[in-house]
Amino acid sequence: MHTINLRDLHHLHRSKVIIGTLLLLCTAMQEISAQGIGYKRKHLEYYDDKPIHYGILFAVPFTRFTLKHNNDFVTKDSAYLIQSPIKAAFRMGFTINAYLNDRFDIRTTPSVSLYERQVKFSYPDGTEKIEKRESTWIELPLLLKYKSQRRGNSRMYMIAGATVGIETNVKRSNGGGGTLATKSTDFTVDYGVGFEQFFEFFKFAPELRFSHGLTNVFRPVKGSVGSGLDKMTTHTVTLYLNFE
Repeated sequence: MHTINLRDLHHLHRSKVIIGTLLLLCTAMQEISAQGIGYKRKHLEYYDDKPIHYGILFAVPFTRFTLKHNNDFVTKDSAYLIQSPIKAAFRMGFTINAYLNDRFDIRTTPSVSLYERQVKFSYPDGTEKIEKRESTWIELPLLLKYKSQRRGNSRMYMIAGATVGIETNVKRSNGGGGTLATKSTDFTVDYGVGFEQFFEFFKFAPELRFSHGLTNVFRPVKGSVGSGLDKMTTHTVTLYLNFE
């Protein structure tokens, strides 16, 4: 008659426990994996089927003048340093986006911007003069947009184009003496990147855009400050919040 060994029974029970635990872990991993590749709702699924979309935008530009000195800066201008600090501004407007194909759109974002640009003159005696130019600009860009393939509810894009700016009103202030005269129109080249996130009822797209002025906005007139300046162009970095 075969003798039952209690040690063997214990070993057999332990093996069953280990195998059962492994099977449970495998089953749990399969369930987690199935949930990970399950259906995820795609918001605004037919968004790109419409030829034109409209939206609104809010933006925070950080702007300054890029200055170029002339030969009179050393010999005739009493200031030893002329610089333009970066100043924050505010912009709002609306968006018109026209579909071209799966990769490209034509886009315009007409907007109103409230700027305060400054030019600071530093003199050898330790005094400073700050020319402030608080103004409202109407800006009309024309942009080409390149879109990546949509992944679920998000995609990236790049944008490039040009903008025409028109100054509508201006408030000038300075530390005394003559003022700094500038032109009331500007032309910039623009480029940037953005990220689109689709929600149930709208699309949200934060965007970072760079703008470089091509027009010399400095307007030398008799009696104005800045005799050592030859050229003044605008430079702006803007964070956009687009809603479409």
